[in-house]
Amino acid sequence: MADDGPRNDDTADLIARQIRGDLPLPPVARLVGFRVVSAGSGSAVTEMQADQRHTNPMGTLHGGILCDLADGAMGYAMAASLDRGQSFTTLEMKINFLKPVWEARLTATARTVKRTRTLCLMECDVTDEGGSLVARASSTCLILHGEQARGR
Repeated sequence: MADDGPRNDDTADLIARQIRGDLPLPPVARLVGFRVVSAGSGSAVTEMQADQRHTNPMGTLHGGILCDLADGAMGYAMAASLDRGQSFTTLEMKINFLKPVWEARLTATARTVKRTRTLCLMECDVTDEGGSLVARASSTCLILHGEQARGR
């Protein structure tokens, strides 16, 4: 992604402080158990240790947990790319589950596929500790400007 303007230094600082552990992660990250590893303009990585507390009635990792992990990575990637005074909201999200997981160290790697002034298409691969693709997610985000972005 081309550098098309000044980034939101406040957001970048907030994310950096969360990565260092100087600020708490958002409540959903603490609830699910994921952490942000890195975030830069248009990309981010989150990870978690999936275990029994994340299982569905069949004993495998609940698909919603994979959604949360991928959504977190795509959200951090999107937030890290915003200019000052911008915010965003997710319009839709899709995920393909590609293999079952029981207990594993999972990594979600998000990237920007296409960005315009108002929309952004994100994509995220979730892999296990062996590098095997567990799920692929995508989301479309609406970039909010000015008054729309205030308080979000």
